[in-house]
Amino acid sequence: MKELYKKMIDEAMAAQRADVGAIKKKRGQPFVVDDARVYLDAVNKMKPVGDQSKAVFDLHTSSVEAHFDVLEGLTKTVRPEDDPFVEHYQTPVVLEILYDQDHAFRKSVDAFVKAIGKSEALIGRESARRYAGFYGPTCVVDFALIPGSTSNVVNQILKTVDIPVAHKQAILASKSWGMNTSYGIGEVFAHETEKGATLADAVKAEITTLQAIYDEPVETQARLMDDAGMTSFDCRKYMAGYRKKMESTVRAAIDDDIHYGNIVTIPAYCVGDIAHHIAQSTFNMCKDDVIMATIEAATEVMDRNLTKAVPKFKNEYDILSLATGASACAAEYLLELDGFNAIMVVDLLTKRWHNYVQLYPRRGAAAELHNCDFMDMIYRGWKYVDKARRGQNGQDGMLKPKVAGFEIDLSPIHENEVLMNPQRYAYPACAITVRASAMLRLADYPCLLTSEPVTATLMTNIIALHKEVAAAPARICKDCASAALMDFRHCYCQWKEAV
Repeated sequence: MKELYKKMIDEAMAAQRADVGAIKKKRGQPFVVDDARVYLDAVNKMKPVGDQSKAVFDLHTSSVEAHFDVLEGLTKTVRPEDDPFVEHYQTPVVLEILYDQDHAFRKSVDAFVKAIGKSEALIGRESARRYAGFYGPTCVVDFALIPGSTSNVVNQILKTVDIPVAHKQAILASKSWGMNTSYGIGEVFAHETEKGATLADAVKAEITTLQAIYDEPVETQARLMDDAGMTSFDCRKYMAGYRKKMESTVRAAIDDDIHYGNIVTIPAYCVGDIAHHIAQSTFNMCKDDVIMATIEAATEVMDRNLTKAVPKFKNEYDILSLATGASACAAEYLLELDGFNAIMVVDLLTKRWHNYVQLYPRRGAAAELHNCDFMDMIYRGWKYVDKARRGQNGQDGMLKPKVAGFEIDLSPIHENEVLMNPQRYAYPACAITVRASAMLRLADYPCLLTSEPVTATLMTNIIALHKEVAAAPARICKDCASAALMDFRHCYCQWKEAV
């Protein structure tokens, strides 16, 4: 098993380093799609070993290759405003392939679409709560079943539908780790309300959109992009080209008895590094030396601790816990170097959010999603780091927090010349907020701290060992930072009721 664990780490860190290397090389310069070829090269080295399913790996590697090839054939670059959507074109296509291949599944989806139409009270309540900021900061496309998320509402509706459980799980997965269109619950309701519609009419419009994303996902995604003004490439041509390249891979996954919940998620969560993480927006953000150094240091913390722990791993899930836990510790530790901590930042961002709701009633449904990712990450890190700090007993020396029993080495942060010399990036005698200010920039975009390429790669490895079990959404309490520290919303979570 140690060889498997080492392989998983090597593949995950190769994906992370492909992103970080490309960004470091091209930051501040114009982005072209070919800049992301290094990520494709890293993904193409992913291979199953032992009992891992080859068909699961093919869903990942073939999707990245299809995404790169089709995108490169349509455009030279992607403008920042359009790059968040590049990982939303895959699940709609995969769903429609499944519809064509399995008429029983299509019948189940039809039953679910009818149930959406009968859920006017539920959808109205949840849309109104999101619009009004009732749940506080919330990730509308969260990979768990948190209050205010689309998957939370989908789960509530699915509980009323008499269809096979496996089909329920696939439908739920398609709007969690699978990104079935760019739509998030309550968006149409909010916009129709602000335009002057009655609340009843706004709910009807919301229901129509929610039904469409399951009934005709490809065309619905295309219409959403029309409304969003996406101009970087023709998304209809993209989805048609992607389907041609992926249809045989999806059929092979069906034949290999991979859970549909995994078939609809894997192809989507692995492509975002091409024209989204390696992208113009990232190149622009990382012009700042301290932001770039923060990402590099977090990468080194992950790598060093994962490599050190290989002999001690008990199972494949330990790797995922340590990867995300180590980066969470690094993020919190960086805040604490400037005298901040997660408690302060969660308080700040939550209070800001309630003002933001009032300032921007037409805000996008996704506005605060990455703030939520960031807060959850640093709060998790704080729990580990705080425990270690309490155990110092007045002694000097490096903090050594523990994640799932693994001691975290944070020395890569102290080895980073930029992070250890903030006086070079502010008024030298008063450079006491430099690192924290970089972290607040990353609060809007923490994808390489959390880290998405690492978790995507590890999840494919894990799913390849358990192909028959739907991995998404995460059926756990995330201990959401805002809910744990500021807002009383835990009672609205659906994690214990997941279908």
